[in-house]
Amino acid sequence: MSNDNKPYRPNVGIALFNADGRVLICHRFKGDGPEIILPGLDWQMPQGGVDEGENLRDTAMRELWEETSVTSADYLGETDWLTYEFPPYDGPQTHRLAKFRGQRQKWFALRFTGKDDEIDPLTPRNDQPAEFDAWRWERLDRVADLVVPFRREVYQAVAKQFAPFAN
Repeated sequence: MSNDNKPYRPNVGIALFNADGRVLICHRFKGDGPEIILPGLDWQMPQGGVDEGENLRDTAMRELWEETSVTSADYLGETDWLTYEFPPYDGPQTHRLAKFRGQRQKWFALRFTGKDDEIDPLTPRNDQPAEFDAWRWERLDRVADLVVPFRREVYQAVAKQFAPFAN
């Protein structure tokens, strides 16, 4: 089935800024169907799908907690909707992402108010398997160079819009 006829999956992304203006990035250790990873391009900011009827800010906080255990974060701002397309996918059409052409994302800028030992990407939460095996703080303007190419334009747009929070 051509991707052109498929919908975008509603999704949120989270740029979590520490007190030094760096963002949390996590190392993705496995692909997830159409969400492939490539060697050397396996870092990303937390993101995840929106549940039916869920408030988007609540989604951002839920996804941040599920993927990193972080709950100590204050809202700073958000982007308009941004989209990216998945690369061609030849795997099972029963995969939960196979019915989508890509993701339609609203990104949230949050300020981390906790301590680094709160961050734990390896412990599963909400029956969701761990997606990341490492994390670090990175300069926002460098993150687009660390992600898979199909996400790069979105990350560049996020970096431009959230630049004021990186200072």
